Amino acid sequence: MTESDFFDTMPEPDMELAFDELSASTLTKAQLAEALFDQIGLSKREAKEMVEAFFDIIAARLIAGEDGDEVKISGFGNFRVRNKNSRPGRNPRTGELVPIAARRVITFHASAKLKQRIQDQAEPADD
Repeated sequence: MTESDFFDTMPEPDMELAFDELSASTLTKAQLAEALFDQIGLSKREAKEMVEAFFDIIAARLIAGEDGDEVKISGFGNFRVRNKNSRPGRNPRTGELVPIAARRVITFHASAKLKQRIQDQAEPADD
């Protein structure tokens, strides 16, 4: 079974992790591990290892992938590797032409479910 098959066959979770301190602008791996520890009952070491393994799998797949390969996380979005060709750029200060080297980039596209949840949160409440 490949990694993508594993994630494609996983059932939707019945529970959602709650984060007490979502007021911060950044969600860290440590906060994710702490939530697994607090709410699921994993040991701190297991929780940290699980979070690290999750991101290692995604990173390894993207690093090994070819142009157009994706990591799809149902209900969240898709990460895709793209090859960008070299192109001319311009120094905004001097106006001088500067070559921009070819490179690989990662793009993220949110799923329709995630976009809808974000939109639902942004809508003002009717009084």
